[in-house]
Amino acid sequence: MAKETVRRSSNKSEWVYDTALFFWKLVIYIFFREIRPRGAFHIPRDGPVIFVAAPHHNQFLDLLLALQVYRETGRRVQFLVAAASMQRKFIGFFARLFWSIPVVRAQDLAKPGIGMVSISDSDPCLVIGHGTRFTEEFQPRMQILLPKSVRAPSAEVVEVISDDKLRVKKPFANDNGPSTENILAKLKDLSSEGKDGLEFKKIPHVDQGETYQHVYDALDEGGCIAIFPEGGSHDRTDLLPLKAGVSLMALGAMAHNPDLKVKIVPVGLSYFHPHKFRSRVVVEFGHAMDVPPELVEKFQQGGAQKREAVGKFLDQIYDALKTVTIRAPDYETLMMIQAARRLYVTPGQHLTLGQVVELNKRFLEAYVMFKDEPRVQQLREDVLKYNRLLRDLGLRDHQVPGARKAGWRTFGLLCYRVLLLAVWSILALPGVVLNGPIFLTAKMVSIKKAKEALAASVVKVQGRDVLATWKVLISLGLTPVVYGFYAFLAAVVMYRAGAPMSWIIWTPMAVLAALPFIAYAALKFGEAGMDVLKSLRPLVLALAPGQQKYLDNIKAMRIRLSNELSEVINEYGPKVFEDFNETRILVPSASAPPSVNNGDWQRKGRDAQGRLLNHPMTWLDERLFGWSSERSRPSSPGGSDDDVADHDSLLFEMKPSSRTSSYADIRLRKTPVLPSDTPAHLVPNPTLDADGAPITPEL
Repeated sequence: MAKETVRRSSNKSEWVYDTALFFWKLVIYIFFREIRPRGAFHIPRDGPVIFVAAPHHNQFLDLLLALQVYRETGRRVQFLVAAASMQRKFIGFFARLFWSIPVVRAQDLAKPGIGMVSISDSDPCLVIGHGTRFTEEFQPRMQILLPKSVRAPSAEVVEVISDDKLRVKKPFANDNGPSTENILAKLKDLSSEGKDGLEFKKIPHVDQGETYQHVYDALDEGGCIAIFPEGGSHDRTDLLPLKAGVSLMALGAMAHNPDLKVKIVPVGLSYFHPHKFRSRVVVEFGHAMDVPPELVEKFQQGGAQKREAVGKFLDQIYDALKTVTIRAPDYETLMMIQAARRLYVTPGQHLTLGQVVELNKRFLEAYVMFKDEPRVQQLREDVLKYNRLLRDLGLRDHQVPGARKAGWRTFGLLCYRVLLLAVWSILALPGVVLNGPIFLTAKMVSIKKAKEALAASVVKVQGRDVLATWKVLISLGLTPVVYGFYAFLAAVVMYRAGAPMSWIIWTPMAVLAALPFIAYAALKFGEAGMDVLKSLRPLVLALAPGQQKYLDNIKAMRIRLSNELSEVINEYGPKVFEDFNETRILVPSASAPPSVNNGDWQRKGRDAQGRLLNHPMTWLDERLFGWSSERSRPSSPGGSDDDVADHDSLLFEMKPSSRTSSYADIRLRKTPVLPSDTPAHLVPNPTLDADGAPITPEL
């Protein structure tokens, strides 16, 4: 089956690829509210390229990488896709349209073995069988896989000694490293229960020569290959250990063709709530890497030299991925880092999504280095406490600085927004009702599939990496069926009403033509309505008797934490970044009023998505209830992880506590618009744009 798939994928047709990409673009831009590329100038405009992408957080929706490459350079990307996935009808059909190359994963071919197994206490490479038939079931180079109860470690078989003994190449290990101690502890527990050992599976050896040859052919033609080297999708906060395939492909391609100059481009995918509809994503391209000629020479020598070359180059690829990905040791740390970044950047700064990702990366880098320092540990506890208070109060961080005592304006704003929510709801209602069966089915099926994926995996945390994919797949499959039913129903109604035949014929067509527009209207009106709904709780909270003291306390807490954070950054920043003081960028702290002149600092293109729906409310907020665009600018969602719209930051009147600005430092290579009184020696050299690209002077 794999050979047939490869053969089909070799029949390339550019117009077919472009048509499929256009359809995929519609799907992606409906699911995501915003897709923001960074560093796209790093993409080579010609020559063979391997895009190495991570983390693999959103299964098949991660293929949006192809959209960004095509949009920036016009180049078509071929993905390496698991052969098991390509054998599925719907997925395989689209994968072949994108010229995808199937990869047979050995773990997909695993089958249960006979009997039970344990490992020797004195030799972790010696596997002992209990009622097994090793001589019949195993051969050298096959793998033996242990169950999930010991985190599914595997090992390669090097010698079959007898039916009840075999030797593996290395001690059992999984994606988290060696697990011999866990296995021995589990075996001891099983022995006390009277059980002989663990169940196991046998994994055949797979020859990937054919797959590699198709990769070499694509690179020889100057094409682009994309691979997710983690091997499978997951929802962890850190990268999984990389598989050696990408290193083998790059080195093998240049060994196969000495005239070939392969470039490796690391790609980081940073999602804001990847499993949620209308979320956001940043696609960051790192510096293109050359394949070291000395490693190609070692690769050609084979044996130990080849293994050394593959390992060294894989380490270089991993280091490159670190520069474009956000990696946290656990979910709590990631939440703490994001909260700290919001505390450091005030709502009036309008960071782009790319700048948000950059700050998160730098905060994580510094935190990992100094996490054991008492001052940093105390700050972590305080930030997490602040986060919990926000959650309990139902507030978002960017709403805190402008919280003020409730008055008639607050009550008027609440009434107005309730009315506005009713208007948006009425306008969205027809599309919500008509598309309700699609939405509900997609949600239920995606949750079920996430549970199945979680049960079958040892690397997933909650299985969220498959949610978005199944939502899209179910929606694509159900939409034609549901719309066709509505068209048929319309024809039946017209027939029973005794309408002329022309009406009976044209009515279903009109219904089919109108339904997509009704759905899009429901999408936009519903999106605006949800943003308004999120803004109601803080207003109700502000009007509740006795709640003002809580708002005052959390405002004071935010200012204190923000200033403490600035002091910590000033203290430890120079220790992390050698040129911290030379390349400092001034960022107002919480006690400083937001900048009025945002200039290029504000993200371009954002208003085009929401201005039409948000403008009436924003205008009334400013004119009727006393909010002024000169006094309060809406916060960019890029500056928040809460996926909120512009007007969410206009909940309260912004009241600058002082006309004196205090500033904190961070090594962020961006070019904001600085206050007019900034000292000349602190103004950075504007050689990079907001996304880190070199600025080309206009002639």
